[in-house]
Amino acid sequence: MQSSVLAFATDLIDEGADAFFGNLTDRAGVGGVTLASVYHAARDVFPHHPTRVVRYLEPGAAYFRPDPARWAGRRLAPVAAAAIGDRDPFAEAAAETARRGLKLHAWTVFCHNDRLGFQHPDCTPANAFGDRHLTELCPANPEVRAYAHGLVDELARYGVDAIRAESLHFHGLRHGYHHERYFERLGAAAEALLGICFCPHCQAAATAAGVDAGAARQGAAAEVRRRLADEAAADRPAELDALAGGALAAYVDASAGTVTSLAAELTERARAHGMRLSFMDGDGPGRGWLAGIDLPALAQAGVAVETLGYAREPEAVREKVAAFGLHGVAPADLAVILRPMAEDCDGPANLAAKIAVLRELGVPEVEFYNYGLMRLSSLDRIGAALRG
Repeated sequence: MQSSVLAFATDLIDEGADAFFGNLTDRAGVGGVTLASVYHAARDVFPHHPTRVVRYLEPGAAYFRPDPARWAGRRLAPVAAAAIGDRDPFAEAAAETARRGLKLHAWTVFCHNDRLGFQHPDCTPANAFGDRHLTELCPANPEVRAYAHGLVDELARYGVDAIRAESLHFHGLRHGYHHERYFERLGAAAEALLGICFCPHCQAAATAAGVDAGAARQGAAAEVRRRLADEAAADRPAELDALAGGALAAYVDASAGTVTSLAAELTERARAHGMRLSFMDGDGPGRGWLAGIDLPALAQAGVAVETLGYAREPEAVREKVAAFGLHGVAPADLAVILRPMAEDCDGPANLAAKIAVLRELGVPEVEFYNYGLMRLSSLDRIGAALRG
């Protein structure tokens, strides 16, 4: 089984290569590092950072040095993080992993990019009222799709083994912006409807699939208005499948086709460069319909999947892997991320039992979240669990 730890490029820069990679190999005992190449804004606590405890990450920043020639004339282009200065941590990581016999994976956030969203609102999702969700990019937009292809090409320069594709899909209303405020209870249905994209590109894709996009949009808007006007209606069950005479359900299905086609294109592009690509589905089977995640379609298109095995008990991890199997994703095409920290894990034996479950089921890759956000003792826990 292949193993890796997810990490930020700033971990490598701040700690230095010997300390950083020494912790990965000597303490965690993993065979690779999954380094963030493009990442969203965050404020994190770093328990073992040598000089600081709290750090802000920039919105929508790249942690490699983009090739200017590749992005000439394009509006959507990666912007190197100020935190890397004049360095190229991906080039440094590529050299170090090659020297140490480790795999280098690129953890890449594609469509959750508030930097580019605020700069180019026309490339972001629009709800049924035309309001733009500026923390995201819409995967139906041709410029966004070209940007995603360009990221794959950039990462190929570094000899990356695999791309871990996060946010390669739509997002709901409550995603990714600080100080979000909802003083009236919206209810699950209104929140779901406000997360569906009705930008011109999504409507065109639905129309091309034979869907009445106008009816779907009008139906969604009317239902949201009804629930916003009446507090008693907020939590009433909603038959979203039947809304607008079934047009809304067909519209969401068309959105899934948009996500599947982009994931398949990037999988082929990565393969042409000698890399692999895994589509990150953090929520799991049955929960990604409104985000455009169609697991059987992804599997049929040859797209590998990575998911979060965040759970206290090993049997919960087993059940999640089994659920993916029921949705067409075989264990052999799955990678699973575990957390060795106390929230999920009470010691090496617990973590080892989860790893044993993955091995038994034939899952070929396990990753651990997240190097800078865990104590050094959690790195030791990984090493003990992998040896056990």
